[in-house]
Amino acid sequence: MSAASVPMSTPSETSSTTQSSVSPLAWSVRREIWEHRSIYIAPLVAAGLVLFGFLIRVFRVSETMKLLTQLKGDEQHMAVMIPFAIAAVAICVTGLIVAFFYCLGALYNERRDRSILFWKSLPVSNTTVVLSKAAIPFVVLPAVLFAVILATHLIMLGLGSMALAAIGQNAGLVWESWPFFKMSVVILYMIVAATLWYAPIWGWVLFVSSWARSMAILWAVLPPLGLCLAERIATDTNFFGGLLDYRLNGFLKEAFYFRDHGKDIGDPLALLAPAHYLATPGLWAGLVVGAGLIAGAIWLRRSREAI
Repeated sequence: MSAASVPMSTPSETSSTTQSSVSPLAWSVRREIWEHRSIYIAPLVAAGLVLFGFLIRVFRVSETMKLLTQLKGDEQHMAVMIPFAIAAVAICVTGLIVAFFYCLGALYNERRDRSILFWKSLPVSNTTVVLSKAAIPFVVLPAVLFAVILATHLIMLGLGSMALAAIGQNAGLVWESWPFFKMSVVILYMIVAATLWYAPIWGWVLFVSSWARSMAILWAVLPPLGLCLAERIATDTNFFGGLLDYRLNGFLKEAFYFRDHGKDIGDPLALLAPAHYLATPGLWAGLVVGAGLIAGAIWLRRSREAI
């Protein structure tokens, strides 16, 4: 056959083919967001509570300034930073709780209410369904948390500046203590680092969600804790406990430099240690384990029936 006789696909056909291959996953992710509003409502509620507390602090700005004047320069900046750090931590912890319970029910609930029979009748593969559910803790929720934290910090900076200006103080103090753009980079880096680090946790909970026939939360929590307890009793060692603690909190040690033990080092970006983090074996081992558990969840969804 000559080259001239080979049928060529038009740009519109290529575009439609690409769209058809992407749409099932994209629409599945949208469906998860529509059906689980806690993904964005819970962080917004946490942000609202933080702002309510900060608003009360703003009304007491005169008393706060009297306390700040008794502190030295670095200590003063650290005191101003604390509410912003608390806000970020509170919203992130809320996101972790939402991610845990979302993953726990993602595949379990559809078998319990037998809606899996309907979803399996649709031309959407098990791989697409499970990946769309995994996209929530790995992609959607981190993006929501970052956006909510930035919006919260901007409102707090605005309120703090207006309160200081109202009493004749330096309105730029809060901006100097919490450099918005640099701290936004730090927060984005922290969220990405934590998301990758928690890959085996989300993979494990999704795997349990696809396997458990009842009391999924017990199957998700008790085996790791049981291993730690059994090891402690049998050998008086704490290897599994240390491993669990490292998986929960280790990303802070691996992804950041804490040379000065929390003291101000001038530039917050100097805290970031991306090269060290990416060279950490624990990160890549966790990603491999997480991918394996998600693959197991895909296989189980294919073989498991409604409860």
